[in-house]
Amino acid sequence: MIDETGKQLGILALSDALREADNRGYDLVEVAPGVHPPVCRIMDYGRYRYQLKQKEKEQLRHQRHLTLKEMKFGLKIGAHDLDIKVGHVRRFLMAGHKTKITVYFRGREIIRPEFGFDMVNRVIQKVHDISIVDSPPKQEGKQINLVLAPHIREVRKEVAKPAGQTPSPEPAA
Repeated sequence: MIDETGKQLGILALSDALREADNRGYDLVEVAPGVHPPVCRIMDYGRYRYQLKQKEKEQLRHQRHLTLKEMKFGLKIGAHDLDIKVGHVRRFLMAGHKTKITVYFRGREIIRPEFGFDMVNRVIQKVHDISIVDSPPKQEGKQINLVLAPHIREVRKEVAKPAGQTPSPEPAA
């Protein structure tokens, strides 16, 4: 048996151990049931469970949650609309999210897939400074898909900035 300070009290009968824990105002908790004789500890079990929950919450807080955002582009998109959407993609990447880029074809546009790949390459060129290509562009039916992952170094710079500052989108050329 171990007391609340970590000092070993020796081998005690169950009734004696329970009485000792009750006299001290704590609970008797079996911490190693597989050994012979089982090891028990005198502790405040409610406080112990509370501390475990706090540790779990702290670990969850430090986990990095990656979500997949998606941005769709059509072939007939205007230059200004393209810049707006690329600005959104930049914002997603700076926040640390992976971003799926989808270029979709309508009607007879499908017979010229090179236009779609040109669109994908334009988007990649506009965000190449803060991203890396996670999965290369590939045509799947009536659309071309690729996934961009944030460049970790750039995300860390963004996190290091003081609160209230947002990244400015790339100026239109």
